[in-house]
Formats: sequence, structure tokens, C-alpha cells
Amino acid sequence: EIREKAIKLIRKVGLLDKEYAYPDQMSGGEQQRVAICRALIKEPRIVFADEPTGNLDSESGNQIMRQMKLMSREGAAVLIATHNTELRKFADRMIKIHDGQITY
Repeated sequence: EIREKAIKLIRKVGLLDKEYAYPDQMSGGEQQRVAICRALIKEPRIVFADEPTGNLDSESGNQIMRQMKLMSREGAAVLIATHNTELRKFADRMIKIHDGQITY
């Protein structure tokens, strides 16, 4: 069951061809996607993600964000800290911090 979940996740993030690759055989972005898959495999109820798309190209970043959005729809709380304003389209709610002040 865990293997099936893992295959499903790595397929969703576009890494099926890297199933047996070692970290030194992958780019930084590929390694980041693997790390995200490892965090999501247990289907946590709360996900804290700090710049989850920081080292990814836009399509890979969108794949990751779609997966996090799906987790949110399935009942997980997903909190993302980012400077990437393009990710707003995935948010149900956005809280900004500017000069130490919280705004909504």
C-alpha cells in the first residue's frame, strides 16, 4: 500500500523516471520534489511548507501546489510561507506580513 502511494505521488510530481535514482543523480528541484513527496506520503493532517516551490520551475511548482490543494480539500490544514505571489491562486485564505504587521 505504501509503495502504491509513493508511486502515485512521484507520478503526480513528474518523477516516475527517477524511482530508483540516488540524490546525487537528481537536480536540486527534483530532490525538493522528492522531499515534498516524503512529507506527504503519510497524509498528514497539518502541512507546514516554507517556500515549497522555491527551487522548482513553474510547471513543477504548480504540480506541487495542486497536490497541496487536493490535501486541503480532503481535510488537511496546509500552511505555506512564500514570497511567490503567483501562488495566491491556490490559496483559500492569505495572510500577509509587511513591516511586522499582519494584514488579510
